[in-house]
Amino acid sequence: MKWLQWLGLPVGIAILIALVVHDGAHDVVRVIGMAGPALLWLVPFHLLPLLLDAQGWRLLLAKRLPLGFLLWIAAVREAINRLLPVVGVGGELVGIRLARWRMREGSFVAATVIVEVMITIAVQYAFSALGLVLIVAATGDGGSLRTITTIGLALLLSAPLPVIAVVLLRRGGIFHAIERWAGRMFGAARPVVVGIDGHQLDRDLDALMSQTGLMFRTFLWQLAGYMLGAFETWWALRLLGCEVSIEGALAIEALTQAVRHAAFMVPAGLGIQEAAVVLLAQLFGVGHEVALSLALVKRMREVIFGCLALVSWQGAELARTRRPVRPGAAHAQGRDAVARDTARSGRREEVR
Repeated sequence: MKWLQWLGLPVGIAILIALVVHDGAHDVVRVIGMAGPALLWLVPFHLLPLLLDAQGWRLLLAKRLPLGFLLWIAAVREAINRLLPVVGVGGELVGIRLARWRMREGSFVAATVIVEVMITIAVQYAFSALGLVLIVAATGDGGSLRTITTIGLALLLSAPLPVIAVVLLRRGGIFHAIERWAGRMFGAARPVVVGIDGHQLDRDLDALMSQTGLMFRTFLWQLAGYMLGAFETWWALRLLGCEVSIEGALAIEALTQAVRHAAFMVPAGLGIQEAAVVLLAQLFGVGHEVALSLALVKRMREVIFGCLALVSWQGAELARTRRPVRPGAAHAQGRDAVARDTARSGRREEVR
């Protein structure tokens, strides 16, 4: 998968350069300069949609972690997935690690993250479908319909993948099977993630996914976060001197997200996201210069917000490594490790 990212990076850079050259860098700088420092308000505003997303995760965690802590983890997860070449999963692994700083049940934490990712995929499809409906209602020319058809077909063709993933998870035993396979390959039972038991993870997943009401509430919180995130597009366009309707901003944001997730092989969606914003914004009467300015402003917000989150994460990791370990805590950790090793050895003997 790494080679796809290295191949996608120059493609994305080439698209971005072509957009800037085509629309004129001077005009774009002029449009952004007219908005001025007010554009920086988009950076803290991004906390609001993330807050709604964190609340959905908090419900899955049975409200056992504070919302502020989960908001910080959500910001770190998003920054890793959007700014680092991790194919969209590195943020989730780091999120599990950070949540386990305050929760010992690693399997339960991992199960909530996996379920949340599945719900996020469903939200993305629903949000993209809403965007398609809004564009169909707002435009009717042939060029727009061709664009709508292309995006809709891409969504339809990719739909079976998340459905298959949900079916496999609902059947149960998938992580325990992976753990057994790893044991045969490496000569010992190895957890899928360090400190997480595959069999317990399967049980936690089944318990969460059987709670339909909980899943639906999490879906609504995440969908609300996506819709609030569309307000960033509407506000940025107003700051850039162009007014569009709320429906137009929702459509632009929804389908931009769809295109970006479809082009996961391009690191950070570089160039792809900008091209999608420019194309979709023009469908609602936004000029070339303003549309590209909007794309660059959204990228600016993403980079600034993400870099701040990454710096805070590294600072927290550094502070944690320098924190002295109490003798009692070290003894307890050693005792727990011995108990886990003994339990795993017992399970292996039973299998034999």
